[in-house]
Amino acid sequence: MNLAKLALRVNGRLEQREVDPRTSLLDLLREHLALTGSKKGCDHGQCGACTVLVNGRRINACLTLAVMHEGDEIETIESFAEGGALHPLQAAFVDHDGFQCGYCTPGQICSAMGMLQEWRAGMPSQVTQDLGQTEIALSAEEIRERMSGNLCRCAAYPNIVKAIAEVAERGA
Repeated sequence: MNLAKLALRVNGRLEQREVDPRTSLLDLLREHLALTGSKKGCDHGQCGACTVLVNGRRINACLTLAVMHEGDEIETIESFAEGGALHPLQAAFVDHDGFQCGYCTPGQICSAMGMLQEWRAGMPSQVTQDLGQTEIALSAEEIRERMSGNLCRCAAYPNIVKAIAEVAERGA
């Protein structure tokens, strides 16, 4: 079997590996780098449990091959807390009880981080009323639409929406 050489930056650290070219980014993170925060839910891109940020954009890590990310900057849930202090988004999830079993939480938080960056950049969603407006109001409807790729079997959605709305309001 031919292995592919790969160099990428994961959570600020340069990682160089030789991997089977068929290795998904999710499997690279979990099995080769021991970053198990990103979860393998459906392994078909339908649940969002594996969401990570690649060059600041959210993606489902199960749907992309690791070799496609040569030189990219990957951020996982493990990179968000600093010095033992939770990131404001993580703290808001705790404060608003935005999780129950917690399985989807890392993907939800990574997706929310990317979603807030998209919203701040003025990117519209499917439910944005006026595509010409420069500032989009982040209503509960906007948050639900923008987070629709992340499923929660425990149905903590109202609390997840509240947590994201609080962080957006505070500008954190």
